Amino acid sequence: MKHFLLVLFSVLTTILVLIQAQDQSGFISIDCGLPAHLNYSALDTGINYISDAKFIDTGVTKRITPTNNNIKQELEYLRSFPSGVRNCYKINVTSGTKYLIRATFLYGSYDGLDKPPQFDLHFGPNVVATVRFSNHTSHFTYREIIYTPSQDYIQPCFVNTGNGTPFISVIELRTLNNTAYVTYPANSVLSFWKRSDVGSITNLQYRYKDDVYDRIWFPWDLPSDLRRLSTSLNKTDLNQSSYKPPEIVMSTAVTPVNASAPIQFQWDANNVNDRFYLYMHFNEVEELAENETREFNITVNDKFLYGPVTPYTTIFSTKPLTGAPRYHVSLSKKDNSTLPPILNAFEVYKQRDFSISETQQDDVDTMTNIKNAYGVARNWQGDPCAPVNYMWEGLNCSSDGNNIPRITSLNLSSSGLTGEISSSISKLTMLQYLDLSNNSLNGPLPDFLMQLRSLKILNVGKNKLTGLVPSELLERSKTGSLSLSVDDNPDLCMTESCKKKNIIVPLVASFSALVVIIFISFGFWIFRRQKAVLTSSNSKERGSMKSKHQKFSYSEILNITDNFKTTIGEGGFGKVYFGTLQDQTQVAVKSLSPSSMQGYKEFQSETQLLMIVHHRNLVPLLGYCDEGQIRALIYEYMANGNLQHFLVENSNILSWNERLSIAVDTAHGLDYLHNGCKPPIMHRDLKPSNILLDENLHAKIADFGLSRAFGNDNDSHISTRPAGTFGYADPVYQRTGNTNKKNDIYSFGIILFELITGQKALIKASEETIHILQWVIPIVEGGDIQNVVDSRLQGEFSINSAWKAVEIAMSCTSPNAIERPDMSEILVDLKECLCLEMVQRNNGSKSARDELVSVATVSETSLSGR
Repeated sequence: MKHFLLVLFSVLTTILVLIQAQDQSGFISIDCGLPAHLNYSALDTGINYISDAKFIDTGVTKRITPTNNNIKQELEYLRSFPSGVRNCYKINVTSGTKYLIRATFLYGSYDGLDKPPQFDLHFGPNVVATVRFSNHTSHFTYREIIYTPSQDYIQPCFVNTGNGTPFISVIELRTLNNTAYVTYPANSVLSFWKRSDVGSITNLQYRYKDDVYDRIWFPWDLPSDLRRLSTSLNKTDLNQSSYKPPEIVMSTAVTPVNASAPIQFQWDANNVNDRFYLYMHFNEVEELAENETREFNITVNDKFLYGPVTPYTTIFSTKPLTGAPRYHVSLSKKDNSTLPPILNAFEVYKQRDFSISETQQDDVDTMTNIKNAYGVARNWQGDPCAPVNYMWEGLNCSSDGNNIPRITSLNLSSSGLTGEISSSISKLTMLQYLDLSNNSLNGPLPDFLMQLRSLKILNVGKNKLTGLVPSELLERSKTGSLSLSVDDNPDLCMTESCKKKNIIVPLVASFSALVVIIFISFGFWIFRRQKAVLTSSNSKERGSMKSKHQKFSYSEILNITDNFKTTIGEGGFGKVYFGTLQDQTQVAVKSLSPSSMQGYKEFQSETQLLMIVHHRNLVPLLGYCDEGQIRALIYEYMANGNLQHFLVENSNILSWNERLSIAVDTAHGLDYLHNGCKPPIMHRDLKPSNILLDENLHAKIADFGLSRAFGNDNDSHISTRPAGTFGYADPVYQRTGNTNKKNDIYSFGIILFELITGQKALIKASEETIHILQWVIPIVEGGDIQNVVDSRLQGEFSINSAWKAVEIAMSCTSPNAIERPDMSEILVDLKECLCLEMVQRNNGSKSARDELVSVATVSETSLSGR
């Protein structure tokens, strides 16, 4: 019976692994040139491939004639681009999500010339690589990058450089964990350089289904001074990390033949200024005896980078390696270690800057709409404005204050346009020059053109437009702020000339006036009817509101606060008083001061918002007073005040566990505002003084006077009056006023750093004040966690938990808002962080190595000397 249960368990486990291996969520696999009806699953990998027909409208389909049976199914077809300098795909993605993107090319002499081309591969405006082919028979190559798109699409472009016709065989996208493969600066990408399964005993390549991210792992040529190790142990710890290296790769390793010798490997740079990121994956493959240890240090070009390492982790560089023609990596045994180093796998990526900004999203969408509306027969491919050499025909662009290209000139003269002037044009808000002349446009010259305040030249001559020229356009023309050309539109006239055109105009005008009067009378009757209905409806709503949030009179406020006897806080709104309701419920009463800098607008905003949002980590509104000039809000009383006071000024030191719990509570509240409310709500003034603590130190977010609800739940930028507090507000938001969820994420990251360090957001250093990021980032990069965490804790915290918290805070405060994680992701990571701390506490004095094993997770740490 026991044997049967073991067999059954093994079968069920195998089935579960197979089911999981079939999960291709986050995969986009495009067989370029494949006829639209021939979608399929690849026989060797099970990957589902689709035709590229819906992603591109240029190029021609070609097919390689197989000379043997070794051509993979997805490489049989290709798309060739004999026409146009730049041809681009447009593939919808999730902006802010990290992708591994692979473009594969198999020439196979499809054109019969036996002369492989050379061409450039772009992503939008940025060059990824020059595609070249080696001289071997197959002429096969691929390019792979790790990239986080800032838009909701990517545009792989193939550029003819005069060295043959560009083509593409396969495009593949795989979503990655956003916390993996992080680069600085944020606008850079990682270009694949090397990926090795160093301990391979099969000499085979591995990809999906072995690798859930479909990375391709290559067997390593084993040097004579190393030997292979393999295991049948069920070691799957690394599959829980954000890197998820394949189990088959991590079940083998290499170690020196001479136990006192190092493991060494190297790679060459094309240029000494090339910048590389190195990732090394470690997993113990031997069962160690109680008296055995394995610890080693890592150096690159004889410079110490990290140590000691125990093989339960992924080690990576947080700064690029640069300045050398060759990089020599050495893993050397520590003196107190009984066993030599091991290495399971490593990856090397070259950093590329995507420094050319993409054209502003609204401008791109508008040009797409114009192209579709009129069927413009031009080779408009890729980014409209960049790079400059490939700017769309008929456009001129210039950069705005944020260095984002904007369309300033649109020339569609003699383009065969028909129909009315598209309202999409009004969304090109930076447009200075518009030429729609010599087409067949009809209908009126629309009023929305008056919205283009930057417009200096408008030419609509030689069309079939009718009616009156809008008065504001005429006025701007008269003052010289607009050069207006409307010639050769027989039925389009200026105001004065139109009066003389037809004697019937007064009669029509009189009749129209009569009709208008009738409609106004009818409308007024309807309005009165609706007003009566609305009055009744609003009365019901007020009754409902009152039942949930009691309205208090001023005299009741006096009783509740005992004539404002006890002040418990003060802010921009006014003072906060302690109070007690009739049922003995303790409350906090926030009274609007007549001299308040925030005022009635914020009072209304906070009242209205708190009447519709309810969450255990938001301070609940119990009632309000709005009587003449007296305005007050009544909240649940929070016995331990605000976080700023408790963290910095209170004699009771918050433990590491308490700090993490407060962070988790705050994250719960913010996640509810961002993702649980429809539409989402941005707090816009998140700081420790707006996080309150109850008697059990449970945290709740307060002060919603500056909060805003927006009419969508994505991260699109919305221009508002800059709000927030210096030190906590996103600097980009303070400068531009463009707000989204990621502004709150930045503020949360600063609060998290305050919880970690015990420092304020603005730190006094000598005679100047510096921001906490200026102080903490150099220490983090130096790997000194003890000097990052609040010294008052006297080392009473889990090292792994602390590093995890620091990594979360770093990601939240990334200078590039797109790279900041969503609040839901942060919440998951913080809970894991809290879990690591709890395990450490429960295990007492366990070593860091034992802690890692017991948690069965990976500490993805930095090469920068932690």
